[in-house]
Amino acid sequence: QVQLVESGGGLVQAGGSLRLSCAASGGPFSGVTMGWFRQAPGKEREFVAALYWNGPVIYYGDSVKGRFAISRDNTKNTVYLQMNSLKPEDTSVYYCALDYGLGSKSATDYDRWGQGTQVTVSS
Repeated sequence: QVQLVESGGGLVQAGGSLRLSCAASGGPFSGVTMGWFRQAPGKEREFVAALYWNGPVIYYGDSVKGRFAISRDNTKNTVYLQMNSLKPEDTSVYYCALDYGLGSKSATDYDRWGQGTQVTVSS
């Protein structure tokens, strides 16, 4: 069974940085798309970034483009989200997700989810 475990969240000041990790187990993952989403209280789950496990980055959400970067280390079965220039509006629970399909910006298209990690950005 595929399992995804996020880590690296925490409390940071505006302008700071965090690096989130998503450790995947139960693969193989060669044909999947990996994505990051976030969800703040009272808001819908928002697309952040996605890449192919064995391919390039697909896209970034407009709200994080230029500040966040998704990457992977296939030997460690880990996907990362480097978050720079953090803003209070980035405060959310961040989720790692896996899509067995072609990749999407829609949370409904993803098949496996991690438990989430809290990111809080203070002003």
